[in-house]
Amino acid sequence: MASRLTVSPRPVQSNGAGVTARNQRRSTALVGFGYLAPALIFYGVFLILPFLHSVYLSFTAWDGISPSRWVGLDNYRTILENSQNRAAFGHAFVLIGFYALLTTAIALVLVGIIGSTRIRGLTVFRAALFLPYVIAPVVTGVAWRWLMAPEGPINSLLRAVGLGGWARGWLGDFTWALPSVGLIGTWMLLGLALVLLISGVQRIPVELYEAARMDGAGPVREFFAVTLPSIRNEITVVMVLAVTAALRNFDLIYVTTQGGPGSSTEVPSFLVYQKAFFVGDLGLASAMGVLLTMVILVLTMLILRPWRKG
Repeated sequence: MASRLTVSPRPVQSNGAGVTARNQRRSTALVGFGYLAPALIFYGVFLILPFLHSVYLSFTAWDGISPSRWVGLDNYRTILENSQNRAAFGHAFVLIGFYALLTTAIALVLVGIIGSTRIRGLTVFRAALFLPYVIAPVVTGVAWRWLMAPEGPINSLLRAVGLGGWARGWLGDFTWALPSVGLIGTWMLLGLALVLLISGVQRIPVELYEAARMDGAGPVREFFAVTLPSIRNEITVVMVLAVTAALRNFDLIYVTTQGGPGSSTEVPSFLVYQKAFFVGDLGLASAMGVLLTMVILVLTMLILRPWRKG
């Protein structure tokens, strides 16, 4: 008799456990969204919707009272064709050089000096450095306007040490007004940059420095081989915050120079204020605000892009 090959049926596995796991994940996600909902609603109502409304206004001519009129891209053409508007964006990029590049360079030099050592009282040191960033920019502007006045302490000090030829009204000088504002911004952001970079340095294992020294690395090589690669994420954060601060700078300009002398310290955010509340052209002000936001986003992506592969 030929033997018959019988195949026993595979037992059907119950999918109850899989369904239960999916339900649990779904419940966890819903709970998470429930916690996030108030913040998301607040963010959408007070940030996303106003920005979208500004985008709409940027395509209109509106004085804030009479009915708006659709003008398409005319506001953007006006911004790009007007030399004063282009100069304002140029001033903003000059401030980026002070706020971001100079601040980061000074912070890196200081971090390189203290990177391989442990300093007592570092917490108090960081708190003192961070203080200028905490102080309101309006207060900072008032203080520095007094310091840089023609008869202020800075000029008095220069005259006292025999450098009276350098004394000038720093914030009222066509040549020095914008660099003076940039140096004030550097002073404000230096503490933040140092706190972030020092925090990154503290996470570097001491063994890495010891290994570099055993290989004969000096302080400079040690900085470029150990410290700098280890804190590149912190450097990125500093650059993003500094570039954003430079481009949206308004209160410091308003308090110290109000865009003067002439238009030598006008920046886009200050022109947005002028066009909206003095000229009454909310369409043009909205277009400049939207364009400024796009510049910030593009620069932020350019800063973040080199670090993505890392």
